[in-house]
Amino acid sequence: MASTNSWTLELESKVSAPRKFRACVMDWHTLAPKLAPHVIDNAHHVEGDGGIGTVGHYNCGSAVPFNAMKKKVEFLDVDKCECKYTIECDGVETSTWNIKMKPTANGGSVAMVECTSKGAHANDMMLKAKESAAEMFKSVEAYLIANPNAYN
Repeated sequence: MASTNSWTLELESKVSAPRKFRACVMDWHTLAPKLAPHVIDNAHHVEGDGGIGTVGHYNCGSAVPFNAMKKKVEFLDVDKCECKYTIECDGVETSTWNIKMKPTANGGSVAMVECTSKGAHANDMMLKAKESAAEMFKSVEAYLIANPNAYN
């Protein structure tokens, strides 16, 4: 029986919203395998150039409970640092992710992630995905702090 599950994640960062968005969203297919190969082994665009309608294929690492996933960009506003995409993977019929990065007064940002998933194993798998997402956002922050000219 398929179930629907949701979670939210809010992460503060010392990195500005535009830099974090470019690294975490716009270039994640190339950055993730470098920073978190245990989460994303490799990735590439199947269709599109990164904008709305782009479909990406991700081979997953040992830290996530599925082997591969397909990600489609449904909404993208680079200026507002917002996006929505859907993911399909083993055991999850569909998973919708909304990501917004807002600037903070100190020059940093807050990433707000909302995920809703439906599928036979959606609850267990998406809770693991939540842990992986938090780890990935922190890895990107550390990378951007160590490389102040990246994604400017």
